[in-house]
This record gives sequence, structure tokens and C-alpha cells, in this order.
Amino acid sequence: MSDSSGSDKVVARIGELRRLIEHHNQRYHGEDSPEIPDADYDALVRELTDLEARYRGHVGGESPTAKVGAPISATFAPVPHLIPMKSLDNAFDHGELDAWALRVVKGLKLGDDLNAEVGYVTELKIDGVACSLRYEDGRLAMAATRGNGRVGEDVTANIETISAIPTVLSGSPPPVVEVRGEVYMPVPVFDALNEAQQNAGLARYANPRNTAAGSLRQKDPRITQSRGLSFWSYQLGVVEGGPDLQAHSQALEWIAELGLPVNPERRVVSTLGEVHESADYWLEHRHDLDYEIDGLVVKVDGFSGQQTLGSTARAPRWAMAFKFPPEERTTRLWSIEVSVGRTGKVTPFAVLEPVLVGGSTVSMATLHNSDQVAIKDVRPGDLVTVRKAGDVIPEVLGPVLAERPAGLAQWQFPTCCPACGHQLVRPEGEAHTFCENSLCSAQRQTRIEYFVSRSGMDIEGLGERRVALLLEHDLISDAGDIYSIGWDQLAALEGFKETSIANLLSAIEASKTQPLERLLVAFGIRHLGPSGAELLAQTYPDLDAVLSADEDALAAIDGIGPAIGGSVARWAATDEAKQLVAKLRAAGVNLAGSAPTGVPQLLEGLSIVVTGSLDGFSRTAAADAIKSRGGRSPGSVSKKTTAVVLGAEPGASKMAKAETLGIPVLNEADFVRLLETGRLPTDEPPRADD
Repeated sequence: MSDSSGSDKVVARIGELRRLIEHHNQRYHGEDSPEIPDADYDALVRELTDLEARYRGHVGGESPTAKVGAPISATFAPVPHLIPMKSLDNAFDHGELDAWALRVVKGLKLGDDLNAEVGYVTELKIDGVACSLRYEDGRLAMAATRGNGRVGEDVTANIETISAIPTVLSGSPPPVVEVRGEVYMPVPVFDALNEAQQNAGLARYANPRNTAAGSLRQKDPRITQSRGLSFWSYQLGVVEGGPDLQAHSQALEWIAELGLPVNPERRVVSTLGEVHESADYWLEHRHDLDYEIDGLVVKVDGFSGQQTLGSTARAPRWAMAFKFPPEERTTRLWSIEVSVGRTGKVTPFAVLEPVLVGGSTVSMATLHNSDQVAIKDVRPGDLVTVRKAGDVIPEVLGPVLAERPAGLAQWQFPTCCPACGHQLVRPEGEAHTFCENSLCSAQRQTRIEYFVSRSGMDIEGLGERRVALLLEHDLISDAGDIYSIGWDQLAALEGFKETSIANLLSAIEASKTQPLERLLVAFGIRHLGPSGAELLAQTYPDLDAVLSADEDALAAIDGIGPAIGGSVARWAATDEAKQLVAKLRAAGVNLAGSAPTGVPQLLEGLSIVVTGSLDGFSRTAAADAIKSRGGRSPGSVSKKTTAVVLGAEPGASKMAKAETLGIPVLNEADFVRLLETGRLPTDEPPRADD
């Protein structure tokens, strides 16, 4: 840029970016309260880095692009890092990862072949808080946050409350060993914490990373202890004595021998092609884990190679973070509307300016309930942060208050149902608001949609639009009418051709044989989910017995309780339920339960987890085979798990948990023998649940 006005604009923009990044660094690292998502922050840093590189002659002064973290808090005592805790440079696509690898091979004098056998280690990039643990004579002496990279904060008392971190090392530790790693909050812990927040009428926490950071940096260690934090080690710092280690992978093995947790999802690979394979795999499977990751870390394995490549002031040249597409972004909130569900629950949702987040375009997101809207204080016109993780429904986390336009009015929850005009009711002690008009058109449609959904009767070809079309032409009034629809009626409707009619009628006919537990789920009875429906189907011989049981009898079933029992009994007493069941009976829908199976209960009291694909069983068939023999088939591994059945492409976290807990792992042949005999391959009786 040659003219002075252009130079002035560049200098002004660089100054603005530096101020913004310093501000966001302090909010993220210093206050554990970021205003914008990582992706928006990364975009600011990339813009500044690019401008500083292109216009070196126009700018001076210290830049945040050369710094790590933020100034430390006065709440904690300062702890100098003898070896600086640096950050990592980021690659946001495979091309940028290739560019880094090319610099590596050139720096190691291996020419310019990207597939040169460098020797890399790939590790999951845990979305947590970096910490350093110093052990002296095998005992935890000091724990510190990263801080500004040179000086951290003393959080020893809080770290000692994290059960995953040993206070005394195993084996023969050296006089001094420093281990660095990531403190994180497991997703199930985060979800439970947010459920408690919502039940208490408090604001939900934004994400596990920020919640982990806030939980770790508490003045009262008892609060930290209550938050269920965990830890993964990823690197050595200062070591005095100890073995002669030649590579990072060796260091991780040694750290594990000392009794510190090291993430099992690491690989030692030779070439960049294998690195790309790891990155692609974990991008697809990131949500198979019970903790959050936001990328893959790639490191040159050999310490001699690391030393040759060296570091910049901010980051090592021998490591790179391959960042996955962001799961949080900011966008404009256009309006807040409400939807009416099958139980009459009225849920507010945000209509958004479309934004790419979590790998897909998001234009609507949930706001949970009226309390959460009020607590978050999001308003139409706000710039808001949106989160979408995997298949989870997109959620508005909150507004970016610094960007709020002046004069935005608070949103008010409606007092009447938008579909039928009926007065809305919020039951005492409940967080949700309901339309209690059972004839509400919105409820009727969502009840039918739920009935035909995959979790219900699984009638393929009956989506939202087709259900609405059938209702519009008065061909159905409830789910039971689906079974009386004829060919000629469908042929008269727009969008139905011969093949689609045949397929739909075939799917309707096939749904008649669904087991009772699927039918119970399809009814959409409040509080009754798949597990409760399965218990009812196993307890009673048929639907009539379920619906004629009184509330006390239902509540007495282990796993049902008064909330579900009362809800089922109340639903069964309604005229709508009686009419629906009569139509299903007339249509020949299966109403028989699964209690009298006639199959020997060889697995009674046992818990068998199936992970991966089996040749002789679908996932549903394997679970059914276990349950029909009296066993349980949960979706996760725990201390109560009897055995894990291993198929092709199993869940990595399940296998790691099974290994950690010492739970037997069976192949498919072992599983078949277990079903036939009720015994594990050791020929010893399998242990029952505690």
C-alpha cells in the first residue's frame, strides 16, 4: 500500500486488532469468561498475523501474536515456569498442515518430500485448561496454570482434589519430574451440572472448557472437588534424574508408568499421510468420546528433531494443532418464536442469520424455556453465540453484550398458545410452560410425527410435511387413523406417486409388528422413555394389562417410580388414549408384551455392552438377545459392566474404559457362546451386578 491514507488505515486496523485480541485474551485466560467463540477469536488472530507479515515496515510495538495466555490473577500466588509453557500454532485445513510438514522436513534436512519418514506422534487436542504438575521425591509439590507462559498461578490445593491426579507417583520416580497436561470436565459431568443449574432456575454453563477453567480457579478447593474434573498428561517439563528418553512417545509411556493418566488415543506414525488419516478419523468420531476435543495435535517424535527445529517466542516449530471446524460461532438473532410439542410443552427457539457451525448450517436453535431466555437475556437483534456439537440440537449460549445495539427490548414469553389460542399454564415447581388443550392442532401434529418417528413405530415416508398434508385433507385425526389410509386416498394427494404410495403402505403394514415397548414409546406419554417402556413391556403380558394397572402398581416397578407411573395411568384414563388404542387393535397392531419369552434367563443380573459392528447381529438384535435372556445392554461401560462385546470399528472410549476397569472383552464367537451357556470364555460363572 503506497499512499499514506492506506498506510494509516493498516496501522489503525492493526492497532484495533491488537486491542481486541488483548481484551479477549484477558476474558478467556484471565477471567474464564470469553465473550466470543474460539473460531471468532482465531479469525482475529489470523487477520492480525497476516497484516503484520505484509506490512512490517508500517507497524511496531509488542503484539499479542508473540504472547501466550494472559496476565495472571492476583487471586493465586505466582509460580515461575522454569521451562516456558508455550502455546501451539494452528492449522485449519489439510493444506495448512502440509505447509507445516514441509517446513519440518526442510528443517530436518530431509529435502522437500512431504511423505518423508519423519516420525510423528498424533494426540487428541483436549479442550481444557493447561496445567503443570511438579513432583519432588515422588510427591506432588506444586501445580500451576499456564498463566502467561512464563509465570502461572498456584492451584496446588485445587489440583489435589482431582481424583485422576495422583499425589504420590508409582514406580521409581526421579528427585524432580514436571508433567504438563490438560484439566478437563467430562461431558456427562457437564451435562449433569447443567441439568442441576436448569432445575434450580439458574443460567446454564456455556461449555465444558470454560466450566472446567472456572472450576479449577476457585478460591475454595471444595468447589473444585465437587465439579468432577479430570486430567490427561501430554508432555514432560523439568526432569532431574530419570531415564534417558529419546522420543516424546517414550516420555508418554514413562509418564503412564509413574501412574499419571495419559490419553490412550495416541499414535506413533511415520508419514504425513498417516497424520491426515488420524485427523480425518477423529473429525468423524470426536463425539464418540466422553470428553471434548477441538482438534488433533501433531508432534515430531524424536527429541533430537525437536531440538533441531526449535521454537518461536510463542510456539514450538516441531508441533502443530490441527483445528476441527468450530462448534461455536456468533451470528445475529433475528427473532424468538415458540413451538408446541406433543405433550403441550411450549419451547422458545431462536431464528438466526444462517451460520456454518459444527459442520452444518444453523438457522434455528433452542432456548430451552422462559427462565433460560430471561437469565441469558437474549433479545431479537442481538449478536449471539451459538453452539452445535455433533447431533445435539443447536443451542444459543448467550448474547455478546459488547455488541448489543442500543434500545433492544426484552423478549416476553407469550401468554396464549400460538396454535390454538388456549391460555398457557406453567405448573408449580416446573421450568416449562404448557398448552393444556389436548385438541390443539400443533400438539396433534407433533404427536403423530413422534408416533411414526424412528424411536416410535418407525414408519419411513411419513415426515413432517406428509403428516401435515394428511391432516389438512382430514385423512387422519390421530395416529390410529394411519392404519386405515388407502391407496386411492394417497393417490389423490400432491406428491404421491405409485412407488411412494407402495413404499409408504408397506412401511405402515410392517410397523404393526413392532414390539410393545416401541408402541409405548410412540404414544409420547410424558416422562416415559425407551427404558421405562421396556420395563413395562417386560413386566406385563400386553398393552391392556399396562393400561389397566393402577398408578401404585406401576410406580412400584423398579425403574419406573411415581412420576412415570402416574403419567402412564393418567394418559391411559383419557378418552383420546382409549380411542387410539381401539383403532390400533382393530388394525391388528401388535399389543403383546415381552414378559413371557420362554427363553432361559441365563444372563439375569448381568450387564453386557456391545460396541462396534457384528457379522451375525445388528446392534438392535444383539441388545434384544441379551435382554431376552434377562440381561441388560446399556450404551456405556461402567464398574457394573460384566463384559464388553467387541465388533468392527468399536467405540474407542468404551474400549479404553473396559481396559482401565479390567472388564472382560469378548469377540463375536465368545458372545454367541455366552448367549448359549450364560458363561464367559473362562468357563467361570460371570459376575452379577453389585
